[in-house]
Amino acid sequence: MIQPKDSVFLTDLYEFSMAYTYFKEKRHEEIVYFDMFTRKIPNKGGYLIFNGLSKLIEAINNFKFRQEHIDYLKTQGFDDPEFLDYLLNMDLNIDVWAVEDGTVVFQNEPLVTVRGTVIEAQLIETILLLSINYSTLVTTKASRIVNAARGRTVLEFGARRAHGFDASLDGARAAIIAGAVGTSHTLAGHKYGAYVAGTMAHSFIQLHDNELDAFMTYARNNPDNSVFLVDTYDTLKSGIPNAIKVAKEYLEPNGYRLKAIRLDSGDLAYLSKEARRMLDASGLQDCKIMASNSLDEYLIDDLIYQGAAIDQFGVGENLITSKSEPVLGGVYKLVAQERDGAIIPKIKVSENIEKITNPGHKRLYRFYDNASEKALADYVALADEIIPTDEITIFDPVAPWKKKTLTNYQVRELQVPIFVNGKCVYTLPHLDDIAVYSKRELETMWDEVKRLHYPHQYYVDLSQKLYDLKLSLLHDINENK
Repeated sequence: MIQPKDSVFLTDLYEFSMAYTYFKEKRHEEIVYFDMFTRKIPNKGGYLIFNGLSKLIEAINNFKFRQEHIDYLKTQGFDDPEFLDYLLNMDLNIDVWAVEDGTVVFQNEPLVTVRGTVIEAQLIETILLLSINYSTLVTTKASRIVNAARGRTVLEFGARRAHGFDASLDGARAAIIAGAVGTSHTLAGHKYGAYVAGTMAHSFIQLHDNELDAFMTYARNNPDNSVFLVDTYDTLKSGIPNAIKVAKEYLEPNGYRLKAIRLDSGDLAYLSKEARRMLDASGLQDCKIMASNSLDEYLIDDLIYQGAAIDQFGVGENLITSKSEPVLGGVYKLVAQERDGAIIPKIKVSENIEKITNPGHKRLYRFYDNASEKALADYVALADEIIPTDEITIFDPVAPWKKKTLTNYQVRELQVPIFVNGKCVYTLPHLDDIAVYSKRELETMWDEVKRLHYPHQYYVDLSQKLYDLKLSLLHDINENK
């Protein structure tokens, strides 16, 4: 696992190459602004759940060059004593604004904004993207799974399939934020206070002379947590009958109940309905049915559509790896530079329209309808703009003739200060509080935005001033050609 003291090397080498060049050109003290954002939402989804502040804060707090780092940079060709001394004595003095973990966000809006010297801002690029991209991706995937379950319990079971130790822990945390009730990951329980669940594997049953003995042995030693895995041999002819037998002959006579059975293979819809019939006929109406086995939001949606009698879903590899689309293409782009006390906007131009950036130091707002308390649109404006609180006309920046006048609304700024002059000024909430906040966030979104298939496109609009600035810069660049 990566040590906190090595956070300075969570950086692509070209950041050091650029930093060295800025230093030699005596531009290293210039103040710049960068935005982190994403151009699209994975899985053709309607929203993202932002996550990763805890990792980012930890990495920035530990960002300090040591002699061992300087010695390594020498081996990579950076042998200028003045530059290396500058790095060794550098303390990050950056300002960072970000939306909070658990916030519903969308494409093309600034999620994190960094202000600092050009070297500071460049050297934390990879750290920032590492912190936000994976965590946001998996939190969003987990949210889609929880939404597909339609109120049924979701547990995160992905530790053994995660892409490494850190990913297993971050993925479990992401799932809890998104609404999963608990995780199988013991370290997540220890570190975050998350609910941890788990009973038996097929090997436990195989190591007994027969399935009935395995269930009975487990029940005697874990009477308050009897959840039996019933598909080792034959689900309907062996597993469920043996689970019922143990419930009737041992658990109930001793004052306990069979909590649940777990299905881990086969036709889950059919098996769950048959299992429910058998359990109910035996007076075990309170016994839950859990399903696992490579589940994702699409399969869960189909199972519920087919009337599956499943109360709980254990979701592993498809959640922890976001297998259907395993990358969030979050980017980090220069948007402004300070010169003689003025903020000079910068823009990146591309032949791909979606890659043209929104220039300038900006702020991100959300409008809420007072009557329904639902989110109406997000609004990106320049930092010096004052947002009206009584009436505003917004427009689609891709199709600016599409306009809408809002009244009777509340407006909220989404980014909050995280670092000021290099000092962390933000207190990260407890995991449970982030999960509650994220649930409230989703409740402000219309169901159409959260739809699994062909979701409604939520509006992210630019202020007129920002839109005009963008067009002006594009015009100037075209004229200069």
